[in-house]
Amino acid sequence: MRARRSAEHGFTPISRSAEHGFTLVELMVVVVVIALAASVAMFAMPDPRGRLADEAARFSLRARAAHDAAIVEGRAVSLWITPAGYGFDRRVEGTWLPMADKPLRVTRWNDGTLARIDGATGGRLRVTFDPTGLADRPAQLVLSRGQARAVIDMAADGSVRVAG
Repeated sequence: MRARRSAEHGFTPISRSAEHGFTLVELMVVVVVIALAASVAMFAMPDPRGRLADEAARFSLRARAAHDAAIVEGRAVSLWITPAGYGFDRRVEGTWLPMADKPLRVTRWNDGTLARIDGATGGRLRVTFDPTGLADRPAQLVLSRGQARAVIDMAADGSVRVAG
């Protein structure tokens, strides 16, 4: 019968540092790997403000909805644009009243978005759609954020196109 190896039978355990924890080099390698993974995840995450192209598309769809509302309601609907945002009004008994419908209420541009309005007077442009859907003037809006840029063209026939 074999004797068990223990301190009682003449065996003294050898103290090894690897059995008591990790070395400093191993910990540093783990920290570097975690830092690299975090940086890759951060750069892969989308911008919380959304893409500029999506913001331009959202604006153009709302402008088109205002155009359609003018035709359906048989009354003038206007779209006003400022460097801070945009909104919609409808003509009721000779007065412009703000539209409170969800897609057509006042909307601010996302943080960091700059709006340049060609043809604006006093920093504000109003495009009015008559009951037939025609706009009172053509207009161009340029949205930019960082290196991204989107150009929105509104034609006199009421059509809205996004480029870039």
